Amino acid sequence: MTLVQMGIPAVRSGRPSLDGRPDTPFLVDRFGRTARDLRVSITEKCSLRCTYCMPEEGLPAIPHEELLTVEEIVRLVVLAVRELGVREVRFTGGEPLLRRDLERIIAGCHERLPGIPLAMTTNGVGLAHRARGLAAAGLSRVNVSLDTVDRLGFAKLTRRDRLESVFAGIRAARDAGLAPMKVNAVLMRETLPGAADLLRWCLDEDCELRFIEEMPLDADHEWARANMVTAAELLDVLAARFDLTEAGRSDPSAPAETWLVDGGPATVGIIATVTRKFCDTCDRTRLTADGMLRSCLFSDQEFDLRQALRSGADDIEIATIWRGAMWNKWAGHGIDADDFVPPERTMGAIGG
Repeated sequence: MTLVQMGIPAVRSGRPSLDGRPDTPFLVDRFGRTARDLRVSITEKCSLRCTYCMPEEGLPAIPHEELLTVEEIVRLVVLAVRELGVREVRFTGGEPLLRRDLERIIAGCHERLPGIPLAMTTNGVGLAHRARGLAAAGLSRVNVSLDTVDRLGFAKLTRRDRLESVFAGIRAARDAGLAPMKVNAVLMRETLPGAADLLRWCLDEDCELRFIEEMPLDADHEWARANMVTAAELLDVLAARFDLTEAGRSDPSAPAETWLVDGGPATVGIIATVTRKFCDTCDRTRLTADGMLRSCLFSDQEFDLRQALRSGADDIEIATIWRGAMWNKWAGHGIDADDFVPPERTMGAIGG
């Protein structure tokens, strides 16, 4: 299936079509899915330079005036929950800890949406100094990106020697009650031999580990299907040291398939975005740091909510744009298609 057949133009659009959309307030699409998980990127900046995400010099800076403000982020999150049926919110980057007003963003959302879980994906650098403050502001839990527990390997992969800071951040978040603690690891050829060591570390630190197949979202455009580590390869490596029992998915829309480790209750998960894609159950909707609405991680079709906000659009108008954008969400990422083209934005610019 080609991108044209999927009906996905790689353009920034003004107003999405609502033709054929049922009369429902929720974020439904043409393929029977409903988006209930909102990912909000709040910065393109990052304290690391992971090779699968960012170029060595970092991403081009977004001018400060083009970033969504605290008030704009809170308004959009509240609207998504109250009017569109969103039930979980996750803040991402870049690295969200590089926003000095992160606690204000969390507190503003928590104050108006006290029953909604607010999560954050972070690389953990500097988290030790802010974990308690973020928990007090209303953050529910964190996912920390950590691909290896080998210091030299970490420094090579991230281009920064900050592994101890990440360890400290994970422990501080756990002690602050930001649970369950989850660790995300991108599967890389160079870190595969240490995958079992990472799992052992996470088991000892009471963290839930989730491995993620590498996706074609790197800034250097070096991803190749033939070189990526698959879920099947990982399972073979882990099985050499652990007894794994397949447990499936706890939620049909959850991206991770899980395995009990040594009989449980501890588990390890694999998000096999490429080889075991789960597009048909995807329930996510995304906002970039500069206020663009994206229906899919891999689609370059965007809708400018920042412009709508700043031109005086009311909540009804913004909700209409959002519903239309998700109604036109494509069927899937199409990585297996011969004419697949990665999105222009990299993972760091979209938000995890």
